[in-house]
Amino acid sequence: MELNRDTKLKDIVSAYPSLKTRLAEINPKFSLLNSPIGKVMIGKVTISDMSQRSGMDMNSLIDGIRKLIEEETLST
Repeated sequence: MELNRDTKLKDIVSAYPSLKTRLAEINPKFSLLNSPIGKVMIGKVTISDMSQRSGMDMNSLIDGIRKLIEEETLST
């Protein structure tokens, strides 16, 4: 999966379901994705939106997501 500023979170979570809960390992603010509001947000946000809302550098966020994906693929 190619990750860039326009990648939608719903596509990432669809391909790698465990990332929904593990994103909080990258930034604690992402723990909100496990709330009822988070279900709505997952369908709408892009990596760019996540970067802006968390105050996290986009490249760091993408690197963190890639690391989680790599860990998931190695464990399966």
